Amino acid sequence: MRNPVTLHPTFTRALIAGACAIAFAGCASQKGQPTTQFDFGPATAAAQNGAPSAALGPIVVTDVTGSSALDSERMFYRLSYADQMQARTYANSRWTANPLQLMTQRVKTRIGQSGAKVLSETDASLGIPLLRIDVDEFMHDFSSATQSSGRVAVRASVFRGHTLVDQRSFVRSTPAASADAAGGARALAASTDAVAADIVGWLGTLGAATNAETNARR
Repeated sequence: MRNPVTLHPTFTRALIAGACAIAFAGCASQKGQPTTQFDFGPATAAAQNGAPSAALGPIVVTDVTGSSALDSERMFYRLSYADQMQARTYANSRWTANPLQLMTQRVKTRIGQSGAKVLSETDASLGIPLLRIDVDEFMHDFSSATQSSGRVAVRASVFRGHTLVDQRSFVRSTPAASADAAGGARALAASTDAVAADIVGWLGTLGAATNAETNARR
């Protein structure tokens, strides 16, 4: 009967290191999978809330601002049922542009669809109202392992010159149809559209109030 072969410790460590290297290579190949990109989809005509923004006349819309995390194409999600303090990212899914850019374009489009004249900051002149939007939340949030929603919360401010005319917060949450990046993207797009519609309605009321005040002074 042959004696069992005893491997030298150095050789054993080499075998373990080789196995780890193979496992690591397998993980690297999974990370190299093609990336799926999402945007908000086409801005089809949508019903507006309240008075049309055309009542406000031309308006300057500045670029939407938010946290540095939103200045990236990464797609974030949060497992609130497990850890509300941890934001995670989808490994192989990205936005086509960062969310701040996507929201800026969508808000401008929605305001333009309402009939208002949308101007950029370079077109600003004395007396033209300016809309500024700050994003407080933009997240695919999971309340359970199977239920999630796209939550969008913003603060919108209108200025005339250096004077604040009004400021309002808007929050929208849309259930996601699927518990993945695609479901989150669609839910966030829907919530952004809903917030944009709310802002359009609010601008309409500001415009109507401003026009009424102007006519009363005549």
